[in-house]
Amino acid sequence: MKNIITIQHTQSIHHTNGMVGSWTDWDLSEQGIIQANNIGKNLMNQLKDKNYIMYSSDLLRAKHTAEIVGEHIGITPILVTELRERNLGKCVGKSVQWMKGNMEVKEKSIDDKMFSDAESRREEWNRLLPFFNEIINNKHENIIIVSHGDLLSVFNAMWLSMDVSMLNTCELFGYAGGVSFMYELANGKRVIKRMSDMSYIN
Repeated sequence: MKNIITIQHTQSIHHTNGMVGSWTDWDLSEQGIIQANNIGKNLMNQLKDKNYIMYSSDLLRAKHTAEIVGEHIGITPILVTELRERNLGKCVGKSVQWMKGNMEVKEKSIDDKMFSDAESRREEWNRLLPFFNEIINNKHENIIIVSHGDLLSVFNAMWLSMDVSMLNTCELFGYAGGVSFMYELANGKRVIKRMSDMSYIN
C-alpha cells in the first residue's frame, strides 16, 4: 500500500512578476520561502515516526521548496527531470503577456501545442508515466513528491487510474503551496483524501 503526499511548490517569483513559469528556473519569492518553511513545520509534526522518501522536480522553485521541507523532516530530496513543469517551448523566459500575444495554437485538446516546440499535455503525460509506474511498483510505501501545477494535475489523473483522454474534459488542478494526501487501500483502490490543502502554508 502506498501513502503519497504531493506538494505544489510555493509562491515563486514568476507568480509576482508576470513571467511564464514552465522550464524557466525561477526561485521562490520571500513569501514562498516562508510558506515552504510552514509546510515543513506542519508536516514534521504530522509525520513523526514515519519514514518517507522525497522526489522533486529539479527546477529551482520546486527544488528549493523540497529542500526547505526536507530540512524540517530530515529528508534529502531526489531530483528527477520527469517531475518538471510542462515545457511551453519558445515562450519560456518570456512574459505571460508575450505568450498570449504570440500564441500559435489555442489549446483545445491534449494534443494541441501553444507553440511548435512546446510539449502537449499528452507528451507531458508520456514523460511522467515511466516515473509514475516506477514509484507505484517500488518498495517505498511512504513517498513525498514536490512538483508543479500542471504536472501534478496529470499525476492526480494517473493516481485515479484515469485515461489520458479524460484530460480533454476534466482537470484536477491545485494551488501553489497546496498539499495533497493520497492512499492506496488494501483492496487496491486509490483515494485522494485531501487535495491541495492550503492550510499547511500558514
